[in-house]
Amino acid sequence: QVQLVESGGGLVRQGESLRLSCVASGRRLSINTMGWFRQAPGEERELVATITSGGATKYANSVRGRFRISRDNAKNTLSMEMNMLKPEDTAVYYCAASVHSLTTAPEMYDWWGQGTQVTVSS
Repeated sequence: QVQLVESGGGLVRQGESLRLSCVASGRRLSINTMGWFRQAPGEERELVATITSGGATKYANSVRGRFRISRDNAKNTLSMEMNMLKPEDTAVYYCAASVHSLTTAPEMYDWWGQGTQVTVSS
């Protein structure tokens, strides 16, 4: 089993930045891909960004150029820098991990964190 714990969410104004972090523990050698997903009230969970153990990345069109995902395999951490935040970025952000290769499908992820709230005011 893998455990994931997110941190770094908060309340910011439009145009400001946040950095999210996720620490993985447990059976970490099982992890190939890690990613960030988000869910706004009344909406479906959606992809934000994913990254493989080798560093290959994918981004949602809505965040490309503003957000940057990274990971430190030695420290067992996943991070995402979020810049030029917009009110539409407001959501609960979830860290996820998968045994599979790079994928954008949430059903392909095996472990999930509890989520961290990001709120962007206008």
